[in-house]
Formats: sequence, C-alpha cells, structure tokens
Amino acid sequence: MARKRKVANLMGLAVLSALAVQPMHRYEIAARLRAWGKDTDMSIKWGSLYTVVDNLTKHGFLEITGSERDGARPERTIYRITDAGRAELTDWTRELVSEPEAEKGRFLAGLSVLAVLPPDEVIDLLTQRITKLDKTIAEARAQLAALEGSVPRLFLVEDDYELTMLSAEADWARALRDSLADGSFPGTESWRAWHRDGVMPAELVELAEGGAPAADTDRG
Repeated sequence: MARKRKVANLMGLAVLSALAVQPMHRYEIAARLRAWGKDTDMSIKWGSLYTVVDNLTKHGFLEITGSERDGARPERTIYRITDAGRAELTDWTRELVSEPEAEKGRFLAGLSVLAVLPPDEVIDLLTQRITKLDKTIAEARAQLAALEGSVPRLFLVEDDYELTMLSAEADWARALRDSLADGSFPGTESWRAWHRDGVMPAELVELAEGGAPAADTDRG
C-alpha cells in the first residue's frame, strides 16, 4: 500500500531524480527535466517547481550548497540531494514500480456513461479514437526505432511501456467498435431502440434497476 509522503507531488520525484545526477539551480533542474521528457512521463506543473524544491529542502531531502551569478542575472541558489533525499527517491521508485494503482482516466469516465449516446454514434467516435491512437502509435514506434542503438534501453523503458499501453487500448477499442458494428455486442438492438424511440426498453430498465442497491425496508 502506498504510504503518505511528505512531498507527494510527482514533480518532487522528478526533481530528486535530476539532482541525483549533480547539484543544480532551479533553472537547470527545469531544463534537465524538459530535456529528459519528464513532462510527458508524468503530470508536471512547471509553475510548482519553486514550491516543490522549497518543500523538498524543508523536509531535508535537498540542501543548499551555495549560489552562482551569471552576468547580470539574479543570483541563483544551488541545491544538492541529501542522503535522506536519495533514500526517498529509491523508496518512492520501488513503490511506483511494485504497487499497482487503478488510475481513473477520462476515457474510463466516458465509458461509464456510454449509454447516453446511440450505438451508431459510439461506433463513429471509437473509429475517430482508433485513428488517432494508430497515428500516435506509429509516431512512437518511429521515434523508438530512431533512438535504437544511440540511447540505452534503460532510458526508454517508459516509452516502451506507453507504446504497449496505447496498442492495448487501440486493440480494445477496435474490438468494442467491431462488436457494435456487427451486432455481436449484447443488447445493441435494445440500446439502439432506446435512442430511436426515446423509451428505454423493459429489459434495460430491469437491468438498470437491478444494479441499484435494494432499499432497506426493515428500517423504521
């Protein structure tokens, strides 16, 4: 089970990973994370960088080692990771890799209320999604192929995972669309009749009511 962390924002994880390489000031940290593509690997809000660095320092995960000035620019504070910060970084990474989490996404939310749309429209919408997914997958595969041999596989595992998940989503969406199109999806005709006639068929009403919690008639 994931434990409550003093700095739980994933930006904190990214900052610790950057400073594990070498001490840096905040501008360098942001530049390094962008260069690594960390803003595509995790939800990063760049506006929170200063706050996250301050919080990591407050909790002893980072420490100030000095400052530097570049020409007329304001003086920049340099941070380095502490032993406690390295322990937090490795422990947090172990947790993220070993503990599965049910991530609730926008697609899942849309699927949960899919019945409000007629099945023929859902077929069209899924086709649009599949087309976009296939394009993204093709681009991702091309990028990975271009990096093969020049970037160690260790630094591409998150891209490989994302590609695999996108491919699985595209396959699933394609199977759902095809089952709606050929009528093999259970209840397709009742679903279609509901939107055509404006009245929910009795079998769907029964299923909907059957899914609701039964009233407690014994309570006074």
